[in-house]
Amino acid sequence: MPKVTRPRNEKGEFLVDYEEKVFEDVKAEPGEKALVTFHTVAFEGSIGFVNLLQATRLRRKGYETSVLLYGPGVTLGVQRGFPTLGDEAFPGHQNFNKQISKFMEEGGKVYACRFALQALYGHGEGALIEGITPINPLDVLDLVLLHKKAGAVILDTWTL
Repeated sequence: MPKVTRPRNEKGEFLVDYEEKVFEDVKAEPGEKALVTFHTVAFEGSIGFVNLLQATRLRRKGYETSVLLYGPGVTLGVQRGFPTLGDEAFPGHQNFNKQISKFMEEGGKVYACRFALQALYGHGEGALIEGITPINPLDVLDLVLLHKKAGAVILDTWTL
């Protein structure tokens, strides 16, 4: 059996060069847009949360950024908590709610499909995090097309 002779990693050590940036720091030109779509279930993987962070980063780079929650993606936008709404039942339980709220506080827009909200997941508009705009299911495609026509950056989050 090979023997490991290297010392154990210690807390506070750096294992990679996290300061080196290979590419220029791209910023939006005035009027540039971005859209991040979510067709993913909350808590079913990391991509929903990671791309909420990407949406926030796009907003901070100056893009007029919108988030589209449709299909199972609407589950990212509902209020949650236990034992009451807003309570954090376990660490990270409110990650989606907090990140969506922060994104909107910083000027981002969030839209949620009414069809998915009611027909698929049995929620009404009152279940949404305050500030999310419910939209007609026919608006889902038009929102994407409007962003395409504007030459927007579009990140599609799809896990189902």
